[in-house]
Formats: sequence, structure tokens, C-alpha cells
Amino acid sequence: MPKTPAPKTPPRLHHIANLWSLKCYPSAQKPWPLEKQLTEIKAAGFDGFTTLLNAGHAKLASALGLKAIGYFASSKPGDFKKLIQQNKDGGALRINVQLADDDTPVEKAIALAIRVVEEGDKLDTPCDIEVHRDTCTETPEKTYAIAAGFKKATGRLLPMTWDFSHLSVVKHLAPPYWQRLLVEPKLVQAARQFHFRPFNGHHCQIPVTDGTGKFSHELEQWLPFLDKTLETWLAGKQDNQDVYVCPEMGPVPGGYNFVQLPNSWEEAIVLRGIIAKAWKKALTASQSK
Repeated sequence: MPKTPAPKTPPRLHHIANLWSLKCYPSAQKPWPLEKQLTEIKAAGFDGFTTLLNAGHAKLASALGLKAIGYFASSKPGDFKKLIQQNKDGGALRINVQLADDDTPVEKAIALAIRVVEEGDKLDTPCDIEVHRDTCTETPEKTYAIAAGFKKATGRLLPMTWDFSHLSVVKHLAPPYWQRLLVEPKLVQAARQFHFRPFNGHHCQIPVTDGTGKFSHELEQWLPFLDKTLETWLAGKQDNQDVYVCPEMGPVPGGYNFVQLPNSWEEAIVLRGIIAKAWKKALTASQSK
């Protein structure tokens, strides 16, 4: 008799809150201290959080049973090791890296990407290069050129944090977005971090709700992109893999949100639920194939 195939272990999606979303919350005058922020993150159903980590974050994360995802931004290879170590000491499972600058030449960016990924591997703390404006991955052309150069030099796919909102704005896209953004499925499938901030072709952040509790019209236009991205990722070899997803809603300080729009943290909570529902649907569909 033929052997029965071993049952597959489904991939796991972990909901990660960005502490940035809680900046000046509930007010600029009396923002929550870190322990309160993390307690509320757990209460809202998140599995973990992300920020530039330190040992204090590790202690609180352990006490609350939260996962920690690290972060740093740098163009200085001499700083990579100490920044990775700082995040590792903060309990980082992975680190999101905003690498270099918009005017960093491709060849230099490739070398920097190789360096930071290798340093992360040495410290057993994987580093993922984020697609982000004002970094070396500001445009799709540079992003894919860097990924190609990394693959040629190392034989590996570039580990990435996908935030497609930046590329959509750069390319002035119209919905449904995915036809112009999901053009390198292998790079999408290799990723272990996604920043799902809803966007359109003019704004890297659009409101989740319309102020009355209903989904905004712009969010409804973005939702097919969320579904298609999850479908694309699941089409890869994801047995027993972990993926860390951040409903990354930016606050008013810094200009991502507007004062008259719903609060970024409260919007992030709603978006977490939307992502959870989309994931359940996509995972069920992938397992039925």
C-alpha cells in the first residue's frame, strides 16, 4: 500500500502592533507608559509588538507573553552589529530594517543588504529589509535590482518586509493595485514580515473607518489587495512557517494620520480584525486545494 502523506502543519500568522500607532495615545498630554501600552496590545488580541527594542522591552514581553519584533534604520555598516545585538537583547524574533537612503546607489545597497543579513544570521536574529520611501528600496526598480543583486551574490532570496503602500504612492496606482505590486511572487512568498497599512495611489495611509464605525470607501477598494497578497504568500511552500503581520497605522505626529480622522491605535485594532478574517479565508482556501 502507498504511504499516507504526513499531515501538513499550517503556517501561523502573528498579529504585531507597532508602538508607533500608540504615540500620544490616549492624549499627547498623558500618553500611556510602556507597560500600559503592552497590556492594552495584548488585550486587543495582538500576539506581539514592534519597535526599536531594548532589554526593558524583553522583560515586559516575557511577563505578558508577547512576541517582540525589532527595528532599526541605518546606512552605516559599522553600526549593524550593535543595533542587531540591541534588538536581540530586547527579545527580537526578527528585525525590520529600513536600509540606507533614497540616493544610495544600487551596488552599495546590495553590499549593505548582504552585510546586515549576514550580521543578523551570525547573531541568530534574522533581518528583513523593508520596502520604504527614503531608503534604498524607495522605488520598485531599485527594490528589484537590489533583490536580484543579493540573489546573484548569495544564492538566496532577499529577506524582506513588504510595505506596498510606499510603492503604490511612488507609482500613482489605481485599484485593485495587486496587478502592479505583486509582480515578484517568490519574493513575496519568501517574506516573513508584512506591514498591511491600507493605501491608495495618492496616500500611503487611508482611513480604515469613516468616523461612524463603517469601513471607509477607500478601504473597500484596498481589501482585494489584502486578499490577493495573502493568497500569493500561501501559494509558496509555507508548511509550518511563521509570518508576522503588522496593521501599521501611523499617528498624527509625523503626518501619517490627520487630526480629523479616526485615531491610529483604534484604527489598528479594527484593521487587525480585518486581517484575521482575511487570513482565515485565505488559509481555508489554500488548504482545500
